[in-house]
Amino acid sequence: MNSSAAQVVRLLTVKGWTLAVAESLTGGLVAAEITAVPGASQAFRGSVTAYATELKQELLGVDATLLDQRGAVDPQVAAQMAAGVRKALGADWGIATTGVAGPEPQDGKPVGTVFVAVDGPFEGASEAVSGGKVTALRLNGDRAEIRMESVRSVLALLLEELASEQTGNERAQDTERNGGF
Repeated sequence: MNSSAAQVVRLLTVKGWTLAVAESLTGGLVAAEITAVPGASQAFRGSVTAYATELKQELLGVDATLLDQRGAVDPQVAAQMAAGVRKALGADWGIATTGVAGPEPQDGKPVGTVFVAVDGPFEGASEAVSGGKVTALRLNGDRAEIRMESVRSVLALLLEELASEQTGNERAQDTERNGGF
């Protein structure tokens, strides 16, 4: 079991948040890592493995023109996949993976080009607002290594966002407990 997945489930559960996953090149591996964690059902809503490009548009609401112009391996596609699965499955957080695991390039992108994204209720100035973050990766290795590193990377990105949300809220609580100091 992936320790990042266990941390993700713990943080989501503590906050009462839910998670949905959109996967392409990882083909369900992200969902498998999360559901391997005991108690994942408290936070995990489900996943969509949209391996075929047209499913990214049909199931996740990715812009068809974007897919036509740039292909499925694109940072905006990753961001829209994360937002789309979050909306489609009614989750607080959405994460997504899209990229080229090989053995051949795809859409003019070399093997190892991967984009991972997170979309969630980021803290705004006055209230939680939706927003997304995307990380571009250039991975080396064989197909299996690229896919597993993509899983690790998307979980790390989500964990980073969850931890920053947690830290921000704890600081606010500490300030309240200490009379505003």
